[in-house]
Amino acid sequence: MSALWIAHVTVTDEDAYAKYAALATEAIAAHGGVFVARGGRFVQLEGQARPRNVVARFPSVEAAEECYNSDVYQRALSHARDASERELLIVETTD
Repeated sequence: MSALWIAHVTVTDEDAYAKYAALATEAIAAHGGVFVARGGRFVQLEGQARPRNVVARFPSVEAAEECYNSDVYQRALSHARDASERELLIVETTD
């Protein structure tokens, strides 16, 4: 079953976060991930709103986890940690 990688983000340093985004895009693509939403318009109905929301579809939960743990994504995270506040989760789809 496929999986969704869902991130809710508040960017605090645009320049550093741009470095994260470039490397993260590379890592996600290398693990079969495809963006289905990336910072578009949203409506917050419950919980804490974050101005940037990203959803990527992966072939499986395992592929998404492998992406997260990959060297490229971990390098990307080194730019995001001090440049954003974020939540990230992977959820298996029902397809």
